[in-house]
Amino acid sequence: MIAKTSSSFRSALITLGCALLALVAVPAIRATTTEAAKLPLTATFEKVTTAEAGPPYVLHLKNDSKATVKVSAKVLLSVAFHSSSKARNVPEHAIEAGASWSIGELAANDKVILTAEGFAPLELTVP
Repeated sequence: MIAKTSSSFRSALITLGCALLALVAVPAIRATTTEAAKLPLTATFEKVTTAEAGPPYVLHLKNDSKATVKVSAKVLLSVAFHSSSKARNVPEHAIEAGASWSIGELAANDKVILTAEGFAPLELTVP
């Protein structure tokens, strides 16, 4: 009788454990499969010539949505010196609907990572 009760108790514990695992796992799986919206920005690079010797590219970002988007940027430099940082942070900027924002002083093969709350990050590489 004790062996049968022990076996029933063990089965009940296993069933309860599986049910709890399912309750915890389903929301976690759903959260990882939900994709964030794309940033509503059109990006174009422009090569500029200036009197100063500096990186020759400018990134132009146009807000294609009907709402203001607050965007931050991180530039991962393709060329960095030992004493310099390998990245440059660009402070958050509000781009109004239909307006544009430019990020200058970019060099070939720099990576620009754009982030905004509620949107998936956008990574661009300077040509």
